[in-house]
Amino acid sequence: MGGGFPQSPGVRCTLSGAWQNDLGSKMTISAMNEAGQFSGLYLTAVSGAAKPILVSPLNGSQHVDNLEQPTFGFTVKWSFSDSTTVFVGQCFVDDQGEQTLQTMWLLRDKAKSVDDNWNATTRLR
Repeated sequence: MGGGFPQSPGVRCTLSGAWQNDLGSKMTISAMNEAGQFSGLYLTAVSGAAKPILVSPLNGSQHVDNLEQPTFGFTVKWSFSDSTTVFVGQCFVDDQGEQTLQTMWLLRDKAKSVDDNWNATTRLR
């Protein structure tokens, strides 16, 4: 939803609740505090890890000064690997009131040495 739809006046984007992406990964975000901080759980549908996928904790924050289409970021500490993923994005509301999260992410694997540093990070959107 790149260029976006016109937004209805007063419609606010709420991160709290259950979300699912087009790959089937699921995320639940708890209520946000006054500072815009939140926590939740993430269950990925895709993984390159040898271990079984487990629900993993997430922690993040969102700008609270403009709740109409806020920017946000959160970190997932994977419970089944030595990897961490950071997500950044924005919540959009279309003219029917449907909310969509658009994100980009960085996945950081554990490097064996400093020489492997650059190979340990993957960027996707």
